[in-house]
Amino acid sequence: MYAKFFGLQREPFSIAPDPRYLFMSARHREALAHLLYGVRGGGGFVLLTGEIGAGKTTVCRCFLEQVPRRCNVAYIFNPKQTVEELLKSICDDFRVPTERPGNDSPTAKDHVDALNAFLLRTHAIGQNNVLVIDEAQMLSTDVLEQLRLLTNLETNERKLLQIILIGQPELRDMLARPELEQLAQRVIARYHLEALTARETMQYIRHRLTKAGLTTAVPFETQAMQRIYTLARGVPRRINLLCDRALLGAYASGKPTVDLKIVDKAAAEVLGNRALRARWRWHRPARWRVAAALGLGLVLGAVLFGVASVALDASRQPPAAATAQRQAGK
Repeated sequence: MYAKFFGLQREPFSIAPDPRYLFMSARHREALAHLLYGVRGGGGFVLLTGEIGAGKTTVCRCFLEQVPRRCNVAYIFNPKQTVEELLKSICDDFRVPTERPGNDSPTAKDHVDALNAFLLRTHAIGQNNVLVIDEAQMLSTDVLEQLRLLTNLETNERKLLQIILIGQPELRDMLARPELEQLAQRVIARYHLEALTARETMQYIRHRLTKAGLTTAVPFETQAMQRIYTLARGVPRRINLLCDRALLGAYASGKPTVDLKIVDKAAAEVLGNRALRARWRWHRPARWRVAAALGLGLVLGAVLFGVASVALDASRQPPAAATAQRQAGK
């Protein structure tokens, strides 16, 4: 809607994981390198975690575009399944038939046997096999154990199935459980994708606008981009939501640039008023601490000043007067 108004060929801040818009920060490059290493690492598990909206799925899509030609990939994006359902999904993605004679449905053993035969057959002709599971924090313990068992098939040089688990931070906690110790020992690479810094957030906004066809100045004031970083906490998906709504708001107002007022209004619409309250709560304790420190300093200063004044007056009195004052006090 606003693309032509800002001289763009397409809208730059879609929340869809489009690899064309992937901003390769140092963290994203490391994350992608870990996934690519896993393909060549001889099998086992590779773990990629990150906060919601940090860009894990986008990195994964970029990885899938760079997978070697002689590599078969199965991608599971809905892992909330039983053991048998997941095995069937894996076989379907690898295009492994698991039909049984008659009308009986294939069992879990049928799926595993067919999958093992497929892995051996493809290995014999020099092909690798990679299983990618997104939202892996939703996997049950039973399913994780079954995945571990799938990696048991191996040659003297390598395992025949590489499994990449992508999920939220709680996935790391899951693998730290004692009952999953055997699986954890098979993780050959792990990486946690952190949020962007303030500087990276500004670079990210410019990057996506450029990819969308921008050839003029960035239509965001510097303070507006700093506010976006504060509100989004450096999370790319939140940045996209805020920037998209802010550009729409600027377009509706006929303004060529996005300012602080437009960003705050966009935040209230997209993130809710709690986002703005959270921002003020973030700064308010600091202001209170400063005010309290100043107040305490003034009180202590007044007390010390009073004590010093009394001592000074006493020191200025003649010896006789001081003696008489002490006797009178008695």
